[in-house]
Order: sequence, then C-alpha cells, then structure tokens
Amino acid sequence: MAITLLVTDKNLTVQGDPLTDWTDLDVTRKFNEPAAGTVTLPAYPEVMAQLQPGNRMVVIRDGAIWTAGPMEQPADYVWSVDSELGVGKVTVAFSDDLATIAGHVVWPEPAKAWDLQLGDTWRSFDTINSETIIRTLVDENAGPGALADRRIPKLVLAAAAGVGTTTSVRTRFEPVLDPCRLAATTGGGIGFRTQQIGQQIVFGCYAPADLTATARFSTGLGNLRSLSYSGSAPEVTHALVAGRETEGSSIRTYVQVADTAAAAAWWRVEKYVDGGADDDSKGELTASGTSEIADGAAPVSLATVTVDTPDLRAGVDYDLGDRVAVALPHNLQVTDVVRAITLHASANEGEEVASVIGSQDATTDPQVVRLIRTLGRRLGRLETR
Repeated sequence: MAITLLVTDKNLTVQGDPLTDWTDLDVTRKFNEPAAGTVTLPAYPEVMAQLQPGNRMVVIRDGAIWTAGPMEQPADYVWSVDSELGVGKVTVAFSDDLATIAGHVVWPEPAKAWDLQLGDTWRSFDTINSETIIRTLVDENAGPGALADRRIPKLVLAAAAGVGTTTSVRTRFEPVLDPCRLAATTGGGIGFRTQQIGQQIVFGCYAPADLTATARFSTGLGNLRSLSYSGSAPEVTHALVAGRETEGSSIRTYVQVADTAAAAAWWRVEKYVDGGADDDSKGELTASGTSEIADGAAPVSLATVTVDTPDLRAGVDYDLGDRVAVALPHNLQVTDVVRAITLHASANEGEEVASVIGSQDATTDPQVVRLIRTLGRRLGRLETR
C-alpha cells in the first residue's frame, strides 16, 4: 500500500508537507456523483494549519491520484484527558471536484447577470448529443464559459470524447448535475467526472466499457473477499408521461415509454409521470419517461469486497460505470455496472477495495437520501414553470 495525502488551496497549490500518521482513510468514488471521503489524523499544529476552509484534499494511491476535491468539513476535532495523543485527533470530510460543480444551478440565460434572468425562459437542448449537453451545462454555469464570478478556479473542459447519443433536456434553476445525469442516462449511459491533471481540474465525459469478459470477480480467482446480492422487481416498466395542460384547452399530449423486457420477465408496473413540457416535439416527454424507467429498473444490488491483483486493479483495469462480472454461488454470474468504489485504508491493517455493482438504484446512498433528492428535483421543476 502506498497512499499519500496532500492539501492544496483552490488554485491547486500544495500547502505543506504530505499528511502523515493518519489512522483511517475511507474514500467512496461514485458514478456521475460527487465522491465522499474521511480521514483521521493526529491534530499536530502543522496539520491543523493546512486544514482551512476552501482547501482541498488530494489522495494519491500507488502514484496516481485516486480522488481530489474540496474539504467539506476541514476539522472535526476531538481531545480528552484520556487520549493517547496529547494533541488530540481530527477527522476531515472531503469530496471530489464534482462537488464544487454540484454547488451551481442552471441559469436559463447564463451569459446574463442574475437580476436580468427572465421568468419564462428555459435552457433547452433539443435532440442534441448528450456529451455536448453535459459539457455545455458545466461550461456555462461553472467553467471557463461562465460569468467571471461563477467560474471555479482551475476548472477546464477536456477535449470532447465523441461519446453519447442524442437526447433532449429542458431545465432551469436545477442543480447543474441533475440535468447532466438526465442527459447521461437518456443519451447513451455515458459517464462524466473531474480529474486533477497537473495544475488543472479537468471535466470530461467518457463511455464506460463492457469488461464482462476480462473484469471478473470470483473466489476461485482470489480477488473476492465477500459479497451480498439482492434482486427485486422493477418499480416501473411503463412510464405514462403527460405533457403540461394548456389553459383553456382539453388537449394534452401523452407519451408512453416502456421496458417491455422487464414487463415480460416480471409484470407490468405503470407509473404516471408529469413530463414538464407542452408536447414531445423535441423529445422532452420521451426523455422524462426514459429517465423514470432507468430510475425504477429492477434493482440488482451487488456489494462486494474485492482484492486488487496484478491483473485486475480498481481505477486501472476497471472503473466507475464499467460493466463487470461477478461469480455467485451455484454457478450463477451477475454482470452489471460499477456504481461506486470505496477505498478503505488503515495504518495497521492495510487497504481494502469494495465495489457496489448493480442497477442505478444500487448505490451507497441511503434510500431516504435518494428519495429526497428525487422529490427535490421534481418539486423544483414544478415551482419554476
């Protein structure tokens, strides 16, 4: 195990010596979501001097940056007379640089000042490549194309990867990553991420790979310590999408989006969806239905504790969004998407890598958190019409 912890400021300038003598480190990287990490350290004066608001934590594993981003809670300090450390200890909570982008909302007219926004204006993308939509939303609301006071320091866009398919998105006043996730889901299942490369924070999109033939986990291969598996019926197989009602008119557009394979395998589950657009001429109602189908797909949750081997290493040979295979007992095999990867390292016990593999619902977030986020997104759309 070779892990190095560095603290930088917003401009990526290293603030001091690498942090040493840490005892526990946990970092969970998530597919199309900000990461979540904590580390516990002795509260030496030279350490506390680096743990300042606005600074960033950089986790380097085996010479490569595992995650890098802002400290969300720079110093959770504990001391007692019975403590083994006379200086006490401090726990730092941090994320990756997607978290700073997540703090921005979509302005309908991003080139104009806030007090010049118009109430009836939307930011619309009609039948456009999903990567283009995501890059544009990030660029004009947080990147180099944003108003000067909205730009995130050192944030740049990677060269276009040429991934994704066409989709439609209509948004305003939503957290910017919400329509990005919608575009990614309905536009080819692509991924997006930030990476610290040199003195830049690089945002880009990518196409997850199908690695089911090469990225395999099993007890026989010696790269699987434990697993838990569950499968459930879908929450929706037929999204019944309704366009907005027009005042004084009885005509309303209705669109059905169906997962016929899931309905055949399980049973038909209908769900009414308020599409948020007048009609489907720009594909917005279909996109809403597609997103609802993806959110309610038959949850296959597979949590594993894996072991890196020379032939299969997390973050090197497989990564977030990739489709991998896990051998279950009784000669069964599950293939699905890597939703999260957690690195746990202890000064005394070494490191473990745990992967969460499964449907879009198979994440490390508690169900209530996902529910609140979904309700917040829908209420936001209702309130901004």
